[in-house]
Amino acid sequence: MSHPPGKPPSKDQLRAELRKAVADYVDKGGEIEKVPSGVSGRDEHTPYHRPLFETPKSSRTAVDEAIASIESRRRKKPEHRPRNRPRKGPREKILYDDFGEPVRKVWIEE
Repeated sequence: MSHPPGKPPSKDQLRAELRKAVADYVDKGGEIEKVPSGVSGRDEHTPYHRPLFETPKSSRTAVDEAIASIESRRRKKPEHRPRNRPRKGPREKILYDDFGEPVRKVWIEE
């Protein structure tokens, strides 16, 4: 059983492929051994070895200048932009009714 290219197989497809592989293995004379729960797959007599700190230290790229430029931009105060000055003189305002529909325009003196 195969699945369409570019699309991952579904769980049902994976189960069917696994069942077929096991059946083919048994048909060819292979045997399946039942292992009790809790038994480890590791050999007891060989020590477990994790290569945690055995690799040499890798060289690091100096980024002090890049960090300094980023920090200088971050601390830089933004330019003071003048706010829009309120208009002097009359301005037009739209009045709305209780339902949010515009009723009329009026002129307000500021």
